[in-house]
Amino acid sequence: MLTAHTRQDGRGFTLVELMIVVAIIGILAAVAIPNFVEMQYRAKRAELPVNVSAIQTAEIGYDAVNDGYVPAVAHPPVVPGKAPVSWGGGNSGFTELGWVPDGDVRGQYEILTVAGRKGSDGGSFTVFGRSDIDADGVEATYTALRNLRPVPLTNADVY
Repeated sequence: MLTAHTRQDGRGFTLVELMIVVAIIGILAAVAIPNFVEMQYRAKRAELPVNVSAIQTAEIGYDAVNDGYVPAVAHPPVVPGKAPVSWGGGNSGFTELGWVPDGDVRGQYEILTVAGRKGSDGGSFTVFGRSDIDADGVEATYTALRNLRPVPLTNADVY
């Protein structure tokens, strides 16, 4: 006994089954795409703590040889966004320190120094790294002190 819903050869999918599959794929994409974008932002921001730590190490090494710290104005002059920018040259602080990033950067770096007396605290420095990967006007900022490894000054969800 055949009904109106019986397929003749038993192969293939009905339109309803295909629409259910499309709906499931749409739901999965709605969940996965924002997570994927966030992971991209996090990966692009990952340069900040690495470079801040490298600048901190360079400052400590410079102090061991020259008994002092080198300040450096913010470089590159504008906080980069999603697209990396060329480091270029012309920043005497980073040049004197001997630190240059590997290739283009997505962050802006700066070193502030505080002079100290010999035999007491010996001065100090603070390294800053800033970026605005998602171009929302809120900068992600990392900092490191002479005796403190890089730490974020902004929330983990700021890119």
